[in-house]
Amino acid sequence: MMRKIGIIVTDPQDPTAIAFGKACLDNNVEHQMIDLRDAEVSIGKRPEWSIGKFDPLQFDAIIVRDVGAGAFEGVSFRFDILRQLEEEGVLIINSPSAIQNAANKYYASCLLSNNGLPIPKTKVVQDTESAIKALEEMNDAVIKPVFGYKGMGISRIKNGVIVNSDGKNNNGPVPEHIDELLEQRGMLYIQEFIKNPGRDIRAFVVNGKVIGAIYRTAPEGSWINNLSQGGDASRCLLTPEQERTCVNAAGSIGAFFAGVDLVEKKDSDDKNESFVLEVNGTPSVAGIYKAWGINAAEDIIREVIEEI
Repeated sequence: MMRKIGIIVTDPQDPTAIAFGKACLDNNVEHQMIDLRDAEVSIGKRPEWSIGKFDPLQFDAIIVRDVGAGAFEGVSFRFDILRQLEEEGVLIINSPSAIQNAANKYYASCLLSNNGLPIPKTKVVQDTESAIKALEEMNDAVIKPVFGYKGMGISRIKNGVIVNSDGKNNNGPVPEHIDELLEQRGMLYIQEFIKNPGRDIRAFVVNGKVIGAIYRTAPEGSWINNLSQGGDASRCLLTPEQERTCVNAAGSIGAFFAGVDLVEKKDSDDKNESFVLEVNGTPSVAGIYKAWGINAAEDIIREVIEEI
């Protein structure tokens, strides 16, 4: 019987989802694009799930690209469905727990730290006074949304001055900026800014192996390296130590595949001194393909087939 893989995505034209579909065809695996926003559950003697016209229990494996944003209860419901399907024996890649671990920067940082991985100095606070104190101690720091993505919503404060993404100073008052962020978020995740060569590293890990890595270089004048914010992708060769760090970072999160972001410390006495910035549990495969021609989707599908 031909194996069946479901690909969860909200945008059928998403390049990564399309790459997963093509990799399924190339490996003689039946696949179907499904959208968890179409899911319904009937609860009688036992729950019965449907996603559009499909019974999700028919799939041997489900690959999660995107469950969709929106209100908390809706997103939580979709993750609950994934957890239930996993309990029913469907292989979910990445697992809902791994995706949630990676998406929560605070919790991910704790997992990475507990596993002995190098991360920038980090402080999590819930009031303005503590935030100001942490910023003064770090001297140069970034405030990131715990559930942010694509480099959006990040603030940098250096020597008591707000630095815009284009590298220019913003003369707005820092305490008022902190108050505003606290009102929005209820807490602040503050991380030391690591002075770097104007780039970071995105390594792609699949089932415990690094299949390739890229440099992400910020546009001129900017300090944000994300490709979605105009960063440029180029080839990167990891040191053995960096490779071990990336594999261990993905494992700490529980991810079958992941994009692990490292930053190299500029002017360090240790040329291999790198820090894990974050782990992405639903990474795009576009950057590594553009830089290297490496088809990460192909690697993922082949490894998933071995697990079915």
